[in-house]
Amino acid sequence: MKKKIEVVPYNPTWSKAFEEETSLLKQVLGDNCLAVHHVGSTSVPALSAKPKIDIIAVVKDGDVSIKPLEQHGYTYKGEWNIPCQYGFTKRSDYSVNLHVFEENHAEIDLNLMFRDYLRSHPQTRDDYARLKQDLLQDETSFIRENSRFPNYTLRKGDFIRDVLKKAGFNRLRIIKCNDQIEWGAAQYFRDTYFFGPHGIDDPYTWTFNHEEHGHVVLYQGTEIIGYAHIQFWQESRAAIRIIAVDEAYQNKGIGSHFLILIEKWLKKLGIKSVHAESRATSLGLYLKNGYTEMPFADPDGYESDSHDIPVGKML
Repeated sequence: MKKKIEVVPYNPTWSKAFEEETSLLKQVLGDNCLAVHHVGSTSVPALSAKPKIDIIAVVKDGDVSIKPLEQHGYTYKGEWNIPCQYGFTKRSDYSVNLHVFEENHAEIDLNLMFRDYLRSHPQTRDDYARLKQDLLQDETSFIRENSRFPNYTLRKGDFIRDVLKKAGFNRLRIIKCNDQIEWGAAQYFRDTYFFGPHGIDDPYTWTFNHEEHGHVVLYQGTEIIGYAHIQFWQESRAAIRIIAVDEAYQNKGIGSHFLILIEKWLKKLGIKSVHAESRATSLGLYLKNGYTEMPFADPDGYESDSHDIPVGKML
């Protein structure tokens, strides 16, 4: 599917549009609003950009923000590819992409550090502008290939990761698998830690494109260090089919942090209980994070490994 992408020279009115929208957001969100930030390319003077104002609103409660924003011209779009994001669009005199996050979400720091690095490094800013123009000359940049985003967006990934690394971004965050690097990492973790040791090919790659299955990677900064496969069941239940952290990062508390991020995401989606079939070597991770032995009760009827221990937790 092709879609026209418009990139135009920097326009000083973008900052004015942001200020106007900020006033509206603070009024609409009231005490729920903690901060509003101008991010994305329109926030960087002298940088060409798609004429859409990207805004981050930091709030106390994301769920509470949905209704008032919808009542004031915003269309709720869900998470996009970022767990616990509340995405909105607005099309009026100028287009707005609004990203609502609760306080301390890693994506807030990521966007601010990327913006500030480009603002303070003109050469990098200009390199980014040239990359955009090069991508626009390639017809395949306008195609969406098994992703909600066009290749134009995905192919900027290496540049963005390089900037974030230089900027010192190093927080842990989870992202739904979306590009070739993330899907490749998912396959690596599945092969290395689950199917490969048993000498079998992965029989469940069909879940990569199935609405009842979610696949997320764990980033530390710009490096993928973990992966999880979640299955969504009826009756507000979910199963952690696979969770793995790269061997170099094990026994450092990262597994628990990963689990906490997953649970927070699932709870936001309305999941009431999360279940897993744990290997004996992984049982300690679950137990210290509040899991107890609980029937797995797989609605699909897949046979369990007799060595696995069924555990669960109410969210």
